[in-house]
Amino acid sequence: MCSLCGILGCDDHWTNAVDRPGVYTRNADRQQRRTDGARRIAAANQVLSFRRLSLAEWQGRSYVLSTATGATTIFDALSHLWPEAEAMASRGFDPLDPELIDWMTAQ
Repeated sequence: MCSLCGILGCDDHWTNAVDRPGVYTRNADRQQRRTDGARRIAAANQVLSFRRLSLAEWQGRSYVLSTATGATTIFDALSHLWPEAEAMASRGFDPLDPELIDWMTAQ
């Protein structure tokens, strides 16, 4: 799929749940969804900074992952974050990595 079609497509990822009949969500209003999204990005950036990466929202529908040297990639859902981050960092993100745990504790 081309990047324009991906941007115009729909994002039905569970983290972006919206209030609709028959589906429970606490994200009943737009402001709450934006707040929750900002919290997810902040939490991801804490872990990503261990490998000198950063995440930002783009146009309210996509995400931009950047390296310290300026390389970037754009993707449409947070479910794509960790494979993209591992590819850009050329290393894995193991949540049980003792170095990562020590680094996060020191922060």
